[in-house]
Amino acid sequence: MENNQSTAPYKLRDLIIYFLKLGTWGFGGPVALAGYMHRDLVENKKWITEEDYKEGLALAQLAPGPLAAQLGIYMGYVHYRLLGATLAGLAFVLPSFFMVVALGYVYTLWQGIPWMQAVFYGVGAAVIGIIAMSAFKLTKKSIGHNYLLMAIYLVAAVYTVWKENENVWLFLGSGVIYWLIKAPPKKMPLIRKGEVASKSLFFPLLWSTTTGVSGGKLSQLFWYFTKAGAFVFGSGLAIVPFLYGGVVKEYGWLNEQQFVDAVAVAMITPGPVVITVGFIGYLTAGLQGASVAAFATFFPCYLFTVLPAPYFRKYGKHPGIKAFVDGVTGAAIGAISGAVIVLAKRSLTDFYTVVIALVTIVVLWKIKKTPEPAVILIAAVLGLLLKTLL
Repeated sequence: MENNQSTAPYKLRDLIIYFLKLGTWGFGGPVALAGYMHRDLVENKKWITEEDYKEGLALAQLAPGPLAAQLGIYMGYVHYRLLGATLAGLAFVLPSFFMVVALGYVYTLWQGIPWMQAVFYGVGAAVIGIIAMSAFKLTKKSIGHNYLLMAIYLVAAVYTVWKENENVWLFLGSGVIYWLIKAPPKKMPLIRKGEVASKSLFFPLLWSTTTGVSGGKLSQLFWYFTKAGAFVFGSGLAIVPFLYGGVVKEYGWLNEQQFVDAVAVAMITPGPVVITVGFIGYLTAGLQGASVAAFATFFPCYLFTVLPAPYFRKYGKHPGIKAFVDGVTGAAIGAISGAVIVLAKRSLTDFYTVVIALVTIVVLWKIKKTPEPAVILIAAVLGLLLKTLL
């Protein structure tokens, strides 16, 4: 497909620099990162249109793998196609990958990181405040006073709080319901048979490629994390139960405490939460293990974004598909809002953490230009002080 570089209001270099910064300073997991991209790329810089953002968010929710990384890859695809998607994805993921590898080195050197738990005590609470504000802004912008979308939003939020995970069928169903009500089908555009066939070959190809790898710890890591990236739906911490079952129970690569520390590393480092796979890979097989685990996790989600992207771009303006995307987006934002509550229950464990979260919300509400890294840094210091004093 022909690219849109001539119509892009920015240079590819500018987008790469943006995602390098987001990958370096973007705390808060998928909820916050999706909010940052909307605020920065859609509202402030006006590089990406609201429609393109919604398409990217819908695709990221429908496909397996980490939501924030897929949304970033799609943002790169909008104007610069495959090159933009590839470079935006790398720029977004690499800073946090290098951070977790460095932390993995420190962890193995010092045999544990109790200070990290103290830092996370404060940072985790502040992150809840940050993602709560991000979810609120996304809801206000995308749902507004549309009562049908609000109903879809509430159902998805309640389901997420109840089950503590996300369900792709809920997103699909929401899209279909909104489509049937808002733009009942008369004649849908069809994708050519050959195009469908080329996409249907992906799963068997992925399966044959990964099952052909055998023997050795690196091979096990590659196969296991490919499954994690290709077959786990839901964003951020949704992958944690899957990782626990394999990393601790099945293979015994990490013990319980090491796994908890790995999740803490994911939460106190910027960028995608799923980057914890780099830390797990490092503890299991050093730098090679970290690289294999990260590549195996993120490459499937990259393919799941760039393969369907041309059809989202081509048919996305059709009234029926636009209505479907709006319905999926409503459910996606509902799930994001529900995830805030789920994460809050885990992170706000006492009076002090609740206060840190509430103060963060008030500061972000009152002072619009507050830099999130400054909030995270202050919260980290507070966490260390409180844990030391208490």
